[in-house]
Amino acid sequence: MIKQDPEHVPVIVGIGQINDRPDEPGDGLDPVGLMVEALRRADADAGGGLLEDCDSLSVVAQLAWPQLNPVDGAVAERLGIAPAHRMQTAMPNGDSPILLLHEAANRIGRGEARICAITGGEALRTAGQLAALKTRDGGEKPNALRDATHRVRKGYAQSYGLVVPTDVYPLYENAGRAAYGQTLAEGQAESGAIWSLMSEVAAESDGAWIRKPVSAEDVITPSESNRPIAFPYTKLQVANSSVNQGAGFIVTSLTEARRRGIAEARMVWVGHGAAAHESGNFLARDRYDASPSLATSIERTLKLNGLAAEDLAHVELYSCFPCVPKMARRVLGWPLEKPSTVFGGLTFGGGPIGNYMSHAVVAMVEKLRGTREKGLLFANGGYATHNHTILLSGAPTGAVFPQDFDYQAEADARRGAVPRLDEDYTGPATIESYTVHYGRDGLPRSGVVVARTPTGARTLASVPAEDDETIGFLTDGRHEPVGTAGTVAREGEDLAIWRRG
Repeated sequence: MIKQDPEHVPVIVGIGQINDRPDEPGDGLDPVGLMVEALRRADADAGGGLLEDCDSLSVVAQLAWPQLNPVDGAVAERLGIAPAHRMQTAMPNGDSPILLLHEAANRIGRGEARICAITGGEALRTAGQLAALKTRDGGEKPNALRDATHRVRKGYAQSYGLVVPTDVYPLYENAGRAAYGQTLAEGQAESGAIWSLMSEVAAESDGAWIRKPVSAEDVITPSESNRPIAFPYTKLQVANSSVNQGAGFIVTSLTEARRRGIAEARMVWVGHGAAAHESGNFLARDRYDASPSLATSIERTLKLNGLAAEDLAHVELYSCFPCVPKMARRVLGWPLEKPSTVFGGLTFGGGPIGNYMSHAVVAMVEKLRGTREKGLLFANGGYATHNHTILLSGAPTGAVFPQDFDYQAEADARRGAVPRLDEDYTGPATIESYTVHYGRDGLPRSGVVVARTPTGARTLASVPAEDDETIGFLTDGRHEPVGTAGTVAREGEDLAIWRRG
């Protein structure tokens, strides 16, 4: 093992998080307030006095209060600090906290910083409550996710209802289930099992938003309190963004931690990690039953650290929707009966948009302190787009910093040919994937089919809500829709329509 200068060895020494549940919406903390309080708690957890000497402050972009952006300066001002390095991520992507952790570790490895603070926070619950007090033309309910500036646009995918992650991730779920050879019941049973275990972890997590165990059957069964969202997902299978949560952590050099008298049992070491991404255009993916960048991120991290799944005591497999931990656990070889979270997942732990993994870091550090155990953090962001995995350990890892975590070329080499997109196609086609979107009343709003033409091109087609026969075929589980034949037809100048047979 290479002997390392402790001046360049990064360790996590402070963690903090907050849930804010005001009785009145106007009394809630804004995202900056959540971030500041989380870092103050992290500072206290580390023994105090670190933030005032902070060299680097990195913030996960927040979505709930766009009028505040960028917020890194406001966070620094409220904390009364002036770090030499200060930044906010470009977008609130789910991989952001792990990216910022990795960059902080590299900054320490290069000798550019001794103390790095990372934080994020979202107050979508308060933002939603305040927005609901305002009257909107047409009477529709405000939706901060769909109203976000980067989503308010009309393009080919959006015209078919593929706007936010809730609309898109079911394409991976349905394609994956077919590729795994599962029936609908089997695929849903796997989702229920993973999510039920997450709810049990959340019930024991002080920082989790929902601390009530839920059975696997209740997770997947539509009900008045668990309405269908986008087939086959119900409310309990999607990220719970209606939260006010903040989390943060402090990374220092081993030398700095020792100088401040922080006990080694309180330190958690950073290991190797790897990142890779899919195209930002989810219609420009080679497939929907797997992700080459996801696989590369996880497999390369294991290889770099010389580990296998059985060497890991804990994992956090990002869980915005069941399809993501399903793909990840198959790559990792993680058993269904073992929890895939240390915090509680984005449904029960809470889904503060891009900052969930900061809470996972907090929970993983709590698990690893005073042990020699290892934990894997896998983060995902965008529309199954961004993937970043890293190892944490209760004992030195031997990892050398700075390290290059960009494995995009490796992921690209594993990717198959991306189908040409044909936006004007009519004629015979087969279903590559699909979903059905539901209204708040639990009734279908419309379906959408991703289809492949005889020449291999990809195209979209809509299924009208009134087409009961096709909606039923897509959702009743009697037959597997993926791979079945149909026709893309155009009636006037409206959207293309999917016709069976």
